[in-house]
Amino acid sequence: MPRKGPVKRREIPPDVRYNSVVAHKFINKLMWDGKKTVAEKIFYTALENAAKKLNKKPLEVLERAIENVKPKLEVRPRRVGGATYQVPMEVRPERALHLAIKWIIDVARSKKGRPMHEKLCDELILAFKGEGGAVKKREDMHKMAEANRAFAHYRW
Repeated sequence: MPRKGPVKRREIPPDVRYNSVVAHKFINKLMWDGKKTVAEKIFYTALENAAKKLNKKPLEVLERAIENVKPKLEVRPRRVGGATYQVPMEVRPERALHLAIKWIIDVARSKKGRPMHEKLCDELILAFKGEGGAVKKREDMHKMAEANRAFAHYRW
């Protein structure tokens, strides 16, 4: 069956509480086994606690944390004449948002011994301040892209 052109990007509606598309994407990424109400409870609790500790608005905390984690460059493998090069490329805005959300959740999940809303709260606070595991991941990615700048001309 031949393809019928590019796939249409689905529009994600804003979330109920903050009327924010980013918050809804975060909740969807946090969700496991289709348990959205559990994911919402964890997310809203974590965000409220983080906002309380930082004396800021919850949405402001979320947006600044994600902005601090978003990567600008990434490396993609490219095969040229039998050799595979790590070619640095700029990250599209949608992908940058997706990676930032994913990294924050992954780092929070990797910590052990506390409820998820507490771990997520801590990671949001650290990301808001520009430190923590998710920000370190972005820095590592930027370092790798910088180290492989010599292969930038293989960009496609």
